[in-house]
Amino acid sequence: MIIHSSENENSVVLKSNDLFDDLGKQTKFIAATKEKNEEVGSNTGGTNYVREVTDESSDEESQRGVTRLLLTRIPFFREVILSSFFCSHCSFKNSEIQSAGEIQQKGCRYELRLLNMSDFSRQVVKSDTCTVKFIELDIEIPPGRGQLTNVEGLLRMTLEDLELKQPERKEQTPEIWAKIRELIAKGYKMLDGASFPFRLAINDPAGNSWIEPDHNDGVGKLLKFEFARTVEQNEMLGLGGGNEEDPLNADRNQKLGSLTENNDIIPDEVYSFPATCPGCTKYCVTHMKMVEIPHFKQVVIMSTVCDQCGYRSNEVKTGGEIPEKGKKITLKVMNSTDLARDILKAESCALECPELNLSVNPGTLGGRFTTVEGLLTQVRDDLHQNVFDVEAFENSANGCDIGRDSIDPQVKSTWKNFFDQIDEAIKGQFQFTIILTDPLASSYVQNLCLPDEDPHIKIEEYERTTEEEDDLGLTDMRTENYASDIPLGTENTEMVVEKAHDI
Repeated sequence: MIIHSSENENSVVLKSNDLFDDLGKQTKFIAATKEKNEEVGSNTGGTNYVREVTDESSDEESQRGVTRLLLTRIPFFREVILSSFFCSHCSFKNSEIQSAGEIQQKGCRYELRLLNMSDFSRQVVKSDTCTVKFIELDIEIPPGRGQLTNVEGLLRMTLEDLELKQPERKEQTPEIWAKIRELIAKGYKMLDGASFPFRLAINDPAGNSWIEPDHNDGVGKLLKFEFARTVEQNEMLGLGGGNEEDPLNADRNQKLGSLTENNDIIPDEVYSFPATCPGCTKYCVTHMKMVEIPHFKQVVIMSTVCDQCGYRSNEVKTGGEIPEKGKKITLKVMNSTDLARDILKAESCALECPELNLSVNPGTLGGRFTTVEGLLTQVRDDLHQNVFDVEAFENSANGCDIGRDSIDPQVKSTWKNFFDQIDEAIKGQFQFTIILTDPLASSYVQNLCLPDEDPHIKIEEYERTTEEEDDLGLTDMRTENYASDIPLGTENTEMVVEKAHDI
């Protein structure tokens, strides 16, 4: 590839496959050269630059196309590089998107439930490592080129791709042609708004894909999950081939913490054990401590620190049996005393504040044991980081307009009012309600009137929904008479049954 210089005839030559190998380094390199710049104004007054690159597609000088690169920031997300290629000789054109940042410490999975036509306009960032699935259509799109589009565009392109070879399928495999025709017809009904609701799921082990949120989303509308990558996924992303040291054999003389004579865990004792870092798959240490919450149950506080990549995490795990019913806790926050209450939000718990128009889906924050004020502060900080991105404003202040926010002024004003209202609630300037809905009944709010009932707390038990049972894996779980389902008629049937009883 040749990047043109606007001041002289000399050109900077790069190998064709080097420009996108390490986008962070190559972007800095391109920005440091005096290549041809085309200013593009943004709606916030910032300036982005389009880098014009000539792609050397063959040995002949005449057969070259032009690739334009734009480093920009997507609101609510992060910096990306948009590339557009066009060949004036054959009129071939192409466009794609690639992340300008690093691979995230964890992979991500989004699931959007579409309920009306306005949901089709939500932006979607699909990286080149992302898998897309329309669940009701049972269509999965494997990783491919990166795209910046919306839900409608993603579904329409999928249907158009399916239509491409339909004439050939009709001649060669009529059965497959008929099934795909049904899928295409069902997909266009979705585009026409005749099949609501349906779901879109994206899964990206690099953590660089995204679906646009909306401040009016209720619980369950847009779900986001983060997960630790497997060794195979890290290898696919080029992060190394696994552990340099086996964590099970590493530092076996390390003090893991003392146990009782019956090998029971001692409360308030800190235990350390070898683990595998979810960010880089190298050896790291996880610390664990069991804490007794008065008038509730025992919980386990876990902390992981990786010296190799700097990954850090902490969370609270609850134990015990799974109750027959879920639990809903309603707390009326009236004053500063209520803000100082201890609160345990389990990973399976959803949080709502009707007065703040705030909904937090299960799994979003993980398990947290803090105060009401601390919980609201963490929700605010996480949302603010995703929406406004502090680093982007710092870059703008330092004269780097590439990271400048480009949120629509009306949307930006709505989010500002939302955060101002949360700040007022944290300061105790008005009364509000917190609702914790936990299908595992593992969440807790401190009772300040023990042994009497607290007038500010209302606790209700409820029957779990079928969807909650499925999400928790309880629908197909059997703890009694599980051996009776083992098929008979084989020579090793008795052995299988004996092993099942041993389990």
